[in-house]
Amino acid sequence: MSEGNREERLARFREIDLYPVTCEKLSAGRTNLEILREIIEGGARIIQLRDKECSTRALFRMAERFREETAKAGVLLIVNDRVDVALAVGADGVHLGQDDLPISVARRIAPQLILGASSHSLEEALRAEREGADYVNIGPIFPTETKEGASDFLGPEAIGEISPALSVPFTVMGGINASNLDLVLEQGARRIAMVTAISQAPNVTETVLNLRERIVRFPRSAMI
Repeated sequence: MSEGNREERLARFREIDLYPVTCEKLSAGRTNLEILREIIEGGARIIQLRDKECSTRALFRMAERFREETAKAGVLLIVNDRVDVALAVGADGVHLGQDDLPISVARRIAPQLILGASSHSLEEALRAEREGADYVNIGPIFPTETKEGASDFLGPEAIGEISPALSVPFTVMGGINASNLDLVLEQGARRIAMVTAISQAPNVTETVLNLRERIVRFPRSAMI
């Protein structure tokens, strides 16, 4: 894939609002593929495939199906953690945590991918940007079921403290749901990553539609 494809992906990424992330064990008995199809029906323009429990082979097979579905729908596909799987299925990007492959190394071996990086502080966010991240996630903002054993949460105020220092787009994540969404929007966040608020919803499609509308309609301040 050419650099032009990466630039087109980045342009599309800048236009996202809701950023759904999968977690099959927290999906009320539904499969990741079932959740994906409802998310697409709800109009989301990006999805992150996140599964920390299945084997590499199973993740690859699932990612293949995700790529088929997202390609047909024109939805960006981000694979969590695994640069190899993202490259193998032709995903649009990969999201890397603090214990994953360094951003600088991922950029060298996968220059065409969108590279996202998790950060839990201003220092980590700025380091990710320096190393070549295309976007930085700030979180966890609130307590969350997807981070077992974690006890340090940044609070929504951290968004307003960290994001002005960044030159790349940012997402926010961690315990965000319909009841506290305005708290992160008030801090300038406009690309909102959610797991259980979507995956555990009785009607995923309706939930995605409603959340996207709230994000889009919220009064906008300066943002990147």
